[in-house]
Amino acid sequence: MPSGFLDTPIEYLKGVGPKRAALLKSEINVFTFNDLLHYFPFRYIDKSKIHRVADINPELSYVQLKGCISKLKVVGKPRAKRLTAIFSDESGSIELVWFKGFKWLEGKFKPDVEYIVFGKPAIFNNKYNIAHPEVDVPDKDVQALGMTLQGHYSCTENLRSRGLSSRNISKLMTALLLKASKNIPETLSPWIIDKLGLISREEAFQNIHFPKNNELLRRAQARLKFEELFFIQLRLLKQRLGRIAEVQGHVFEKVGPYVNEFYKQHLSFELTEAQKKVIREIRTDLGSRRQMNRLLQGDVGSGKTLVALMSMLIALDNDFQACMMAPTEILARQHFTTISRMTEPMGVRVDLLTGSTKAAKRKDIHEELESGKLQLLVGTHALLEENVKFKNLGLVVIDEQHRFGVAQRARLYYKNIIPPHILVMTATPIPRTLAMTLYGDLDFSVIDELPPGRKPVKTFHFFESRRLRLFGFMEEQIKLGRQIYIVYPLIHESEKLDLKDLMDGFESITRAFPLPQYAISMVHGKLKQEVKEFEMQRFIKGETQIMVATTVIEVGVDIPNASVMVIENAERFGLSQLHQLRGRVGRASDQSYCILMSGNKLSEEARVRLKTMLDTTDGFMIAETDLRLRGPGDLAGTQQSGILDLKIANLLRDEKILKYARDLATDILKDDPGLELPENKNLNQTLRLINKNQPDWGSIG
Repeated sequence: MPSGFLDTPIEYLKGVGPKRAALLKSEINVFTFNDLLHYFPFRYIDKSKIHRVADINPELSYVQLKGCISKLKVVGKPRAKRLTAIFSDESGSIELVWFKGFKWLEGKFKPDVEYIVFGKPAIFNNKYNIAHPEVDVPDKDVQALGMTLQGHYSCTENLRSRGLSSRNISKLMTALLLKASKNIPETLSPWIIDKLGLISREEAFQNIHFPKNNELLRRAQARLKFEELFFIQLRLLKQRLGRIAEVQGHVFEKVGPYVNEFYKQHLSFELTEAQKKVIREIRTDLGSRRQMNRLLQGDVGSGKTLVALMSMLIALDNDFQACMMAPTEILARQHFTTISRMTEPMGVRVDLLTGSTKAAKRKDIHEELESGKLQLLVGTHALLEENVKFKNLGLVVIDEQHRFGVAQRARLYYKNIIPPHILVMTATPIPRTLAMTLYGDLDFSVIDELPPGRKPVKTFHFFESRRLRLFGFMEEQIKLGRQIYIVYPLIHESEKLDLKDLMDGFESITRAFPLPQYAISMVHGKLKQEVKEFEMQRFIKGETQIMVATTVIEVGVDIPNASVMVIENAERFGLSQLHQLRGRVGRASDQSYCILMSGNKLSEEARVRLKTMLDTTDGFMIAETDLRLRGPGDLAGTQQSGILDLKIANLLRDEKILKYARDLATDILKDDPGLELPENKNLNQTLRLINKNQPDWGSIG
């Protein structure tokens, strides 16, 4: 945690100044001494050994030499000039060469000065040379820090071009650590440090930037990883305890006629055991005196919407209103249609509010909401508007919640004097480590079972050369009465990306499947809403056999008769998107198929993604692979949370540390919920600083 010293603006560090400070701020978000202290190396090179020139051999990746530099000269043709020099020690000599940036080097080296040269040896004309070596005089400050391993820092091209290479950042770090001695406050309790055998925080920073040896580097990494994950967990768990203690929730005392009539008379199929279990968990929350904040996870097609509806009916049974917010108008309309159809026999008043709702209709909705006549409201971001006021909002359901900003979701939270119960849903499976970190303050429910009779979607990967076979397969499916999605990553051709765009694809599909024998719909995000809705309805009614679309149909569109999903340029999609798109088919008892079309040139990561899709339909396994490939910051919209800006920990590699950190934080708060005991003084102070710098969204989900 920053102390007064570590809060010092970075421009006041020796060697920085206003111009470099502006670069550090804009390029790598380093604003203060503390920010620089937390800018960790991404790899290390052992510089403990000084080699002799005579010892250089092909097995050495890098060498460090100590000696003198002489005979500098510029050679080569005007457009291919290079600077060469001879480096010598007592055992022999080797050529050094620079192909660019050498104008300022020509007068830099003096023949009577001893230099340290570091670089990668290579053979040219049967002789060893070193291109663009690092050259320094022996650094007394580095020697004072006891460095034997040199850290390498990530640098942008802009930083390098302005004289802030990894080596220069290392020099700034040297200056900072020499200045920071005794100014790095301890954050952990002494008893935790003793119990876990951790090194001090000051030692950890010294040895993460300038390790004295591999063992101290390992201990520094362990200390800083634990600290990072521990305070995330401590904060989340303390917020959860505070919410339970302080935020009173509506008490839904009964399960009444709405739920009972719906369940006994209007539900045409049996709930799965997983759905029943989740409804019991939600019912327990709603009947307690605390405000519910529950995350409902369930793979595509697992029946989350039905669970949400039954939860909303419990609200109605207790004379409260409920609302459901979805990220897109298509999905909101889908939910509205489903919920209206299921509740119509019971006379439930349901309506839809989106950005395209006409002014007169909007006015009616506002009036009916405030009067309490309107019981269930489904909508998009339009629900967040200030003039959308409920008479008595008791339950908020947020679907695909990661698509909303945290501050946006907070506005629904304050739509009632007593905060409504919150149920957030996602069909994007969240790996355990990510869920534990991002949603550690929420209660969890998981629907891990698909409705009976569903067949797993069969997935195939076709290269472009098999397109005629694809068309033949599509024709067979259409003859069987099935419908087909074809999804493209772009709307119009991009000069930078060699992709088959939607408009070109639409033309080729219409040539292969011409009128009047076939009919094709097209939907993408740039169409007007009424056109989009018209095309969707044509497909839903079976008037068209093929839907050509962009990823606007990724989430929520439920058309049981659609049994084939063709994904063009599948290598350009993330795993989560591919899984969501595949989930649009397989919604009925017919065998469904997902065809992944790709070009022949695939990156290694693209191969892994496509192979994962072929190997499994398990959303959680797919999410684990996605986390490994993309990292936590890109998954589930986590970047907007502020929680997962991890500096050193890795949620996959450090799962054991995370689990231990959470267990320890749980035990501490069990004995000392307010962190008021003297032995937890450091923890309390650190948490106060964290909370000061980050908003508390914990109670909002």
